[in-house]
Amino acid sequence: MSERLPAEYLVLSRGEWDKTLSWDERQSTIDLFYTWIDRLVQAGQMRRGQRLTYEGKTVMRQNAITDGPFGETKEVVGGYWFILANSLDEAAQIAKGNPCLDCGLFLEIRPIDLEPANPGNTSPTA
Repeated sequence: MSERLPAEYLVLSRGEWDKTLSWDERQSTIDLFYTWIDRLVQAGQMRRGQRLTYEGKTVMRQNAITDGPFGETKEVVGGYWFILANSLDEAAQIAKGNPCLDCGLFLEIRPIDLEPANPGNTSPTA
């Protein structure tokens, strides 16, 4: 019997830093984050992603292109990476070790679907 490979989960870092934190406190937390993620990458539980800038564009129907996204500040996506786990619950357990969670940021974890898109799998109400 073959061993089941872990699934891949996208993690989006969202929110904004707690405004009461000093520059040094933020930097210390960022340093802890990189130590944390380096350890998990070396253990094979994560794959690196990237930090995102604040600028961007939104492309919508009718070829409309606007500056943005400019949602609520708490909705800003600051970066992404990938967790390798056997379940969404396991991925959440790994993610909850992120030191940035104590500083105002929150994480959205989504399973990667390897199936091609179709009307049945592109909407939660389909």
